[in-house]
Amino acid sequence: MQEVLLRKQSLIQHIDQEISDINVWVQYIQETQDMEFVQEHYHNVIALEKEIKSLRMEEFFTDEIDRHSCFLSLQAGAGGTEAQDWVAILLRMYTRWCEAIGYKLEIVDETMGEEAGIKSVTLAISDGDFPYGWLKGESGVHRLVRLSPFDTAKRRHTSFASVLVTPVLEKLEESVIDEKDLRIDTYRASGAGGQHVNKTDSAVRITHVPTGIVVQCQSDRSQHRNKATALKMLTSKLFALEKKEKAEHAAALQPEKKGISWGQQIRSYVLHPYQMVKDLRTGEETSDTKAVLDGQIQSFLESYLVHQVTKND
Repeated sequence: MQEVLLRKQSLIQHIDQEISDINVWVQYIQETQDMEFVQEHYHNVIALEKEIKSLRMEEFFTDEIDRHSCFLSLQAGAGGTEAQDWVAILLRMYTRWCEAIGYKLEIVDETMGEEAGIKSVTLAISDGDFPYGWLKGESGVHRLVRLSPFDTAKRRHTSFASVLVTPVLEKLEESVIDEKDLRIDTYRASGAGGQHVNKTDSAVRITHVPTGIVVQCQSDRSQHRNKATALKMLTSKLFALEKKEKAEHAAALQPEKKGISWGQQIRSYVLHPYQMVKDLRTGEETSDTKAVLDGQIQSFLESYLVHQVTKND
């Protein structure tokens, strides 16, 4: 917590200095009518506005766990190959957003589709400010409407994918998992890593028998390290299930109970017959679908945080 306070103080001091510098330049321009550097200072003002907005948004992160790293899992729902391609599109969207923010990304598990796309994938997101806090509102079903690139008749198709975001827990917060409740299987990794991963059973799948939650990891050549990561993922999901802070989390954890399909979506991405991305919880929407799918989802993340605070007031 002390580290967070020091970072905030440093940022506030930086913003104060930037405002002071801009005031000096405004006064200089007014007195001299020298317009040579107006464009440059305009961009500085825009950048400063973003910094101030970001600092204000941090006030919405009221839970200590918002600071934690997180796992983001995507799973294809109704729609077959279409849904698996939709997962691949969402993976790219979240990857672009994380890269722009400066988070570190690692794919810890990935199951490819038979024809195209991805059946399921889990990302570990870390090394930045409030990864879980920013992304926790993404948990739920995401719906895509478009002209299918896989349909020779070019008909409109609707696809669904489930998103689940859970925090990576520190040791003191980890709940104790009884070994007798676990079924641990090893298998040959199918992802990148060269011939070695295909010749040894380095990948690990853990089933938590009481809840039916399954996690798996194949990102490392070491079975031991894959098991350690899988246990972190399991602890993270059990924490979310136990806490039940949000109905979206509970639904995303066990999608088979409600289904990744019609009536469960939190956000719709419509590419045909018109262009619109709309969050059904907050009402936030935009017609710039290309920008959103390229990772520009900040307005949706911010609107969710504001919505949650407003709803709880």
